[in-house]
Amino acid sequence: MTTTMEQPLYDLAPVIELMTLGLLIALLPLAWVWFKNRGAGPLRRVQALTVLTLFLTFDLVMFGAFTRLTDSGLGCPDWPGCYGSASPVGAHTEISAAQSAMPTGPVTHSKAWVEMIHRYLATGVGVLIIVLTISAWLRWRQARRAGASAERPLNPWWPTVTLVWVCLQGAFGALTVTMKLFPAIVTLHLLGGLVLLVLLCAQAVRHTYILQGRQRVPLRRGLRWLLGATALLVGLQAALGGWVSTNYAVLACTTFPQCQGGWWPAMDFGQGFTLWRPLGQMPDGSLIGFAALTAIHYLHRLAAYAVVALLLVLAWRLHRAGVLRDQARWLVGLTLLQFVTGLSNVVLDWPLAAAVLHTGGAGALVVVLTWALAASCRAPATVAASQGAARMASQVSA
Repeated sequence: MTTTMEQPLYDLAPVIELMTLGLLIALLPLAWVWFKNRGAGPLRRVQALTVLTLFLTFDLVMFGAFTRLTDSGLGCPDWPGCYGSASPVGAHTEISAAQSAMPTGPVTHSKAWVEMIHRYLATGVGVLIIVLTISAWLRWRQARRAGASAERPLNPWWPTVTLVWVCLQGAFGALTVTMKLFPAIVTLHLLGGLVLLVLLCAQAVRHTYILQGRQRVPLRRGLRWLLGATALLVGLQAALGGWVSTNYAVLACTTFPQCQGGWWPAMDFGQGFTLWRPLGQMPDGSLIGFAALTAIHYLHRLAAYAVVALLLVLAWRLHRAGVLRDQARWLVGLTLLQFVTGLSNVVLDWPLAAAVLHTGGAGALVVVLTWALAASCRAPATVAASQGAARMASQVSA
């Protein structure tokens, strides 16, 4: 199968060059971690590299949103390179021809650079995760040889699963291009990035706690359940938000709190949530209706009310219990950010900065909730009872 310009969808010629470039990109954070922790032990270096990889992955998710929102996802119509070249420089002739034919089309010089920079950054993050995986297995092997006297390392299967997942992300990135921004594939690619943040954040928290000799915070059963339920619903809301964005349904409602002059506009949920279809079309080739786009947008908005309320309740419960207060403050701040950026997308005609920040806010919420889950555990019955007694005593004294 080829594009209209007879360009193969998969051209593996530039793979070696791209891998080399990814290695060079990864050398900078690797050198920084080594320099900053040159007198520290291996656990400290692994912890620092994990935190830095988490930060760079978050940046990658943000840049992926920028790539999608600037319509640069097809800036290079093949994968993994650009017209069989490792950079848009080598594809200058082909890009110029495509841009001349369609000056505002999917292939322009600026869009090609945005798309390829996204691929370069993704390759660099992949190299860092490979280093984390190799380091984890080496430390685990050394610990086994040393026996009981060795420091217990984090289970090496955590970074191994992360490595497998980032490879799947690469596959979804390829499908995003070769399947021409198929909404289900693009949404799954976004969710895959959020899962990658979860995996890296969990490892970063565990490394930090092991390094500092800290224990996880015990939470009462109800609060622990509320934390897990909130994390799950935020993930579902992120999926709905991705579905809105990948179907370009943000401007189906341009007023707030009403939509199209009413509280329940005309909506077609059947069309809107037919998941396996091309962009802007139904499986039979007919164009998707405006009522379907309205349904996609409005369901995300309705779900947002419940998620915002749940996030604020969770933050209040954590603060009231006197636990995970840093996470609680972050949850309040990020919830307000999501409300402001989501509202801006609707009433300000989908500004690019607000749209990118809205995706970043969703990623940050996922990270903070993962941080809270990884830093806590379910309290034994005796601990829960003592926490309840202490809270009652404080209320009585107050």
